[in-house]
Amino acid sequence: MDWTTTLYEEEKYAEIVTGGIADKNGSLAMAKEIQKILSEAKIKNLLIDHSNIRAVSGGIIDAYQRPMKLSEIGLIPGVRIAEVVNPDHKAFFRFLETVCVNRGLLFSIFEDRKSALSWLLASK
Repeated sequence: MDWTTTLYEEEKYAEIVTGGIADKNGSLAMAKEIQKILSEAKIKNLLIDHSNIRAVSGGIIDAYQRPMKLSEIGLIPGVRIAEVVNPDHKAFFRFLETVCVNRGLLFSIFEDRKSALSWLLASK
């Protein structure tokens, strides 16, 4: 999986736009970069745009373990994560959303960037 990162300091959020195939190793590498960026910028809002990924590899166990992995990486408590997903991958990300929310993360998925950003920045 590849990604680009943009920091919007004035609006107080970071954006990650992904492409390729979403896999466990790529997702964890991206999470490490996210943690560093958010920590250095002292920002707690993150928009992840997965609408351009071609496929999602991994299964239920990978999604189930994701919150634990994020905690191990040191993701800042209280981070709000809005993910824009392709409707073709919605089932996987809906399960991930449920697992994350059940583990106390502020996490929500959307099918469009405008709705995601509105939810993300509503906490300001």
